[in-house]
Amino acid sequence: MDTQLPKVVQDCHNLILWLIPLLDKFPRTRRFTLGERLENNLLSILENLVEACYTKQRRNILIRTNRQLEITRHLWRLAFELQVISQQRYKHGAKLMKNISGSI
Repeated sequence: MDTQLPKVVQDCHNLILWLIPLLDKFPRTRRFTLGERLENNLLSILENLVEACYTKQRRNILIRTNRQLEITRHLWRLAFELQVISQQRYKHGAKLMKNISGSI
């Protein structure tokens, strides 16, 4: 773990690390649509957060990142409503996403 990075970057990294194995277990009908979209959005969020660490012009980057995170939350809720994930996993993932949004 790199102690130089802000907590929000590490939180996002940890969320992705936890989530990717779950996405691998999505049913085939959802893995390459909903699962892939979730993974791509979270990877994009991580990229934006790292980019924001290295610039003084972070406002627009963080606005875009917050919007992507909101979309990701809706996709996560869809996964729950489509019964692709359990309620316990849904709550845990939602909590991790909330921690990230609280730090942006």
